[in-house]
Amino acid sequence: MTEVHIFADVEMACGERFELGGGEAVVLSIPKPGRHGPNEDAAALISFDAEVGVAALSDGAGGHPGGEEAAARAVRAVCDSVVQCGDDLRNLRDAIINGFESADRAISALGTDAAATLVVVEIHGTTMRAYHAGDSMVLVTGQRGRIKWLTIPHSPVGYAVESGLLDRGEALHHEDLHLVSNLLGTKDMRIELGATLDLAPHDTVVLASDGLSDNLHLEEIVECVRKGPLHRAVDELAALARKRIEMPEEGAPSKPDDITFVAVRRRR
Repeated sequence: MTEVHIFADVEMACGERFELGGGEAVVLSIPKPGRHGPNEDAAALISFDAEVGVAALSDGAGGHPGGEEAAARAVRAVCDSVVQCGDDLRNLRDAIINGFESADRAISALGTDAAATLVVVEIHGTTMRAYHAGDSMVLVTGQRGRIKWLTIPHSPVGYAVESGLLDRGEALHHEDLHLVSNLLGTKDMRIELGATLDLAPHDTVVLASDGLSDNLHLEEIVECVRKGPLHRAVDELAALARKRIEMPEEGAPSKPDDITFVAVRRRR
């Protein structure tokens, strides 16, 4: 039986744990510390059976109106499209792509210049594939901390880091870090499909909005999630990111934002 969990405009006290695709998933979403408006991030989990699951995450674009509605429409469009697969999961990839396109249309239909990022991960037992548009992150790390997969942010700073023109640590302090070059709800949205990746036992997959990735160094995220109880790692990451926002330290990244991420770990 397919189970769908959607998290939109929520404030969670701690990570919530679910079964997903033969492993466990922990979700946490909190609005920007001190924010009086809505949380402009959203996430979703779709579990088909003991082997197959889908995770999605969207971040309403800052500086655009209706960010919370754009993010919610994005994850709901993916859920609606994916659920239509029913028991025939051979078309799951097409359903995810259709979900991106439906989300793009739904956000454009708001007519408010709203926009959002979207990342989706499909897990089939021992394999996974990532899809993304924007600068939200998908990271896969092994138990020893080796990075096995990392999306390239669709942004000027992200491309500069990938090409070697900018150091990853320096990028967290760059004046153009907030710029995103590919968003749902804008013209010429494109979907980037990752290769199918084999997951080893205890590999951890992380989907995150930039509220996490812009406030923590990549090495800090990896070190926290690579081992130990997953729910504890999620809570520790959120606490560290909030601390960076609320109590900035010289030389450390600090960017006030909503923080949402999903961590998925395969069992043996």
